Amino acid sequence: MLRKSSNVAGVFPALLVALVASSPLAQEPAAPATAEPKLPAIVVTETVTRALTDRVIATGTIRPVEEVFIQPLVDGLSIRALNVDIGDEVKANSVLATLNDDALLLQKSQLEANKAKAEASLAQYKAQVIEAQANLDDATRQRDRTKRLSQSGTSTISQLEQAEALVEVRQAQLNASNQSVAVGQSDIKVVEAQIEDIDLRLARTGVKTPVDGVVSAKNAKIGAIANGSGEPLFSVIKDGAIELVADLSETDIQKIEAGQKALVTIAGGRTTIEGRVRLVSPTVDPTTRLGLVHIIIDDESGARAGMYAKADIIVSEANALALPLSAVITNRDGSSARKVENNVVKQVKIETGIQDNGFVQVVSGLEAGDMVVSKAGAFVRDGDKIAPVADESAASN
Repeated sequence: MLRKSSNVAGVFPALLVALVASSPLAQEPAAPATAEPKLPAIVVTETVTRALTDRVIATGTIRPVEEVFIQPLVDGLSIRALNVDIGDEVKANSVLATLNDDALLLQKSQLEANKAKAEASLAQYKAQVIEAQANLDDATRQRDRTKRLSQSGTSTISQLEQAEALVEVRQAQLNASNQSVAVGQSDIKVVEAQIEDIDLRLARTGVKTPVDGVVSAKNAKIGAIANGSGEPLFSVIKDGAIELVADLSETDIQKIEAGQKALVTIAGGRTTIEGRVRLVSPTVDPTTRLGLVHIIIDDESGARAGMYAKADIIVSEANALALPLSAVITNRDGSSARKVENNVVKQVKIETGIQDNGFVQVVSGLEAGDMVVSKAGAFVRDGDKIAPVADESAASN
């Protein structure tokens, strides 16, 4: 019995060895002691040449370049007729409204009657001059005759003195007559001046525009009394010229110069209107730190005074090396990028320029074709090894 038990005990170890040997796990090779580390996949982008535009964004309101107020030149007359309406194009010296001239015509008739009366009086004064001159001549002859008779003893001294006194009287009468003629002539000139004033006022009963343009406002109403010191009867945009008046910060306004191109978009519109910078304000508001820029635009573009608009003012344009803004790190020490060489990250200093549409110009520090980390900063450091992945979105832009 003891011999049989020892044989069974020897069978079990042999069976266990056979099972382990036949197991699939026993047939697999042993795992290596160390594995190669997996490199992180990092998106990279290529430094390429692209068109860049340096622009300044400005917003403001469209206004007339020059708006002319049309006032009546004659006060106290009612408006008889209106010849234009808002939006009409007008030429210089065209009549926009006509004033009632009945009162002026009546005054002119009265003045013409006064002139005729003054001319008749002048004629009488001139006749008096002729008469006074004749009386003076007669008195002078009588005095001369009396003087000769007095020398011969035929006439007395008293008669001679009377003759000389008569000459002086006749001379005074002639002088008075001449003065009356001068007064009569002055009266006629006064009346003629008054008539000329009436004629001028009659000519001004037509309310005219001094410039070509477009009527932007009309306050005149038929029957209303025209008053030169009141509200303008009409407003005219000279030559129809309009402009965008925009506010710019004191930093941006330093880049703007007259003549620069601008692309203007009306609020709510999709059409871009080309314009030019007409004027840059020489001053900046000390409180808001803003300055005004005037951008003239085409009046046939559909824009209207009072509309709100945005303008892209083109400062400069260039074809230059560029990177996405996300690939550039900017701090107090300047700008840098994560250049990738042989799958190794290397931080390089760069100088940047124009920023446009999510890209920035690389002035120095990189060359065309250099690969840099597209999303710079947080995931890699100088000297890290990476598995570069091309940035397809940057390539499509």
